[in-house]
Amino acid sequence: MPDRGTAPGPPAAPFAITRRAAIGWILYDLANTIFSMGVVSVYFSLYVREAVGGQRADSVYGIITAVSMGIIFFVSPLLGAMTDRAPRRMPFLVASTLICCACTAMFARGPFAVSAILFVVANAAYQAGVQFYDAMLPEVTTEENRGRIGGLGVGIGYLGSYIAVGVGLLLHPMNYALYFSIVAALFVLFAVPCVLFVRERGNPTPRPVFGARVIGESTRQTLETLRQGQRYPGLLRFLVGRVFYTDAVNTVIAFMSLYTINVAISTGLGPDEGRRQAGYIMLSAISFAVAGGFAWGWVVDRIGPKRTLNIVLLLWMAIFAMAAAIGFLHLPIAVLYVVAAMAGLGLGGTWSADRPYMLRLTPPDRVGEFYGLYGMVGRFSAITGPVLWAATTYLTVQRGGASELTGQAWAIMTLLVMIVASFVILRKVTDEKRDWNALRVV
Repeated sequence: MPDRGTAPGPPAAPFAITRRAAIGWILYDLANTIFSMGVVSVYFSLYVREAVGGQRADSVYGIITAVSMGIIFFVSPLLGAMTDRAPRRMPFLVASTLICCACTAMFARGPFAVSAILFVVANAAYQAGVQFYDAMLPEVTTEENRGRIGGLGVGIGYLGSYIAVGVGLLLHPMNYALYFSIVAALFVLFAVPCVLFVRERGNPTPRPVFGARVIGESTRQTLETLRQGQRYPGLLRFLVGRVFYTDAVNTVIAFMSLYTINVAISTGLGPDEGRRQAGYIMLSAISFAVAGGFAWGWVVDRIGPKRTLNIVLLLWMAIFAMAAAIGFLHLPIAVLYVVAAMAGLGLGGTWSADRPYMLRLTPPDRVGEFYGLYGMVGRFSAITGPVLWAATTYLTVQRGGASELTGQAWAIMTLLVMIVASFVILRKVTDEKRDWNALRVV
């Protein structure tokens, strides 16, 4: 029974989205891009190549990456459901960031096997953090500016790639242990504004987050969502389509450095110069990704995420066709700079359209769970992509006797097939605003 002698407290202040909250959220994109570019895309794969040799580098790195993504694939929906139960998502983001950075700082300081295990943990923690971060997009945007703020996150985020690659180019000769420690420190530094400035609406009905019962309930809820996918128009088709295009995009990011080195060697350059060319080509891609993030965000707000993503997928088809031609025809490395510029634009467009598209398909009270599914299919593609690449290069190079460059060109052709498949699958998915009350899922 209420205490009638106690005066009611003042009404809660309305939730307001502040500029510094948006800036803090955007800067976290910069922070985690330093890790994704510096570690996942460029220098850990080069560290693997130095440790195991050029012929085994693709398959070994593919297996390590697949194991890491396999872990996060299975736990993504559970983590998302847990954050829907929790009072706030920020503690999850903080924990995943610190785990990732602590492991990264210890890379290349012992046996290769230890660094491989640390990479598995660090990459899984990074991927979990991306999921928590994406689910906080509604806390810093409105329906009217979601494309622009998301695009700014992509564009500013890719400035982190300049930092990651630039630090690597300055360390000559390369000191991998020092490099990975610097990346970890910079990740923490640029993540701080997000932690300090982003304020959440909070969960008005928090529930227990940990324990066997919670895991069981969250798992059952996710399985029920998948079984009743027709209640969420377009959701399942979008998730399936996303498997294919993220498969291609994540794989080319992971293996671009190894491909660049082999292109350089085929034109008469040495491995050391090939590594430097890999850095310069990544900087070219980054420059266009920054511009692309800004531009595509504006396009999303003008024509919607679906039409924007369709345009971007057509661009990716041209990118992969050109990239494969370089390997098959032994074209000069200058052509790879053109492909890298196009890939940068494609990256900016993919992520600028991808997150708002998913939000259109998501009931507002289940953002964490649905972004867990969104993350799960991305992780599944990050498992299958490296495995497919590794299998293709193994069959063509180690078993078939083809050159490393030709084997990689065949692997790129498999990515082109993935993009075409995603374009076909997504044709019937609309990005029209859903009336969740009418659909009775809120």
